[in-house]
Amino acid sequence: MTWLFNWIDRIAERRVRQVAHSHGRRSLLGKLGVAMVGGAVLPMLPFDRSGQFGSAMAAEPGPGKAGTPDPKNDPLQCEYWRYCAFDGYLCTCCGGSLTTCPPGTEASKVSWVGTCLNPKDGRQYLVSYNDCCGKGSCGECLCNNNERERPGYRLGVHNDINWCMANTSPMFHCTTSIIVGVA
Repeated sequence: MTWLFNWIDRIAERRVRQVAHSHGRRSLLGKLGVAMVGGAVLPMLPFDRSGQFGSAMAAEPGPGKAGTPDPKNDPLQCEYWRYCAFDGYLCTCCGGSLTTCPPGTEASKVSWVGTCLNPKDGRQYLVSYNDCCGKGSCGECLCNNNERERPGYRLGVHNDINWCMANTSPMFHCTTSIIVGVA
């Protein structure tokens, strides 16, 4: 049995010496650097929040119909004015509210922002969208609004990122919509 180990050692040593003669340390360090940078960029790639089974959102009533609220003023509708740059499941449909995450989840440590027009007062508001993390996708009230969205290299204004990657649990559940100021 020792002859087998000796034979494997000789072959491995021969191959390592061949590689060492044909490649320098800088080549190895360069490849390791590319792998490390690539691994760091991976969490910033776009993240599909739509789920596998399509949108679970119910039919939305239109404005002006008797007994139905205007969608721009209804936080359970994708057309609600605060959702102008929203991408995800509404926490208002998932056990949370406009500003709080549902029980068992925590707000993302990072977020994206949008500037949305409030139709009631005609003012623009800066809105922070915080993902709620720690549970699987809610699956209710999927909205994807891209008003003034910027390309992926402008991360603070790009809504297709999994913002839960900065948290302990990267699982995305739903998204809140918090007014942080007047634009």
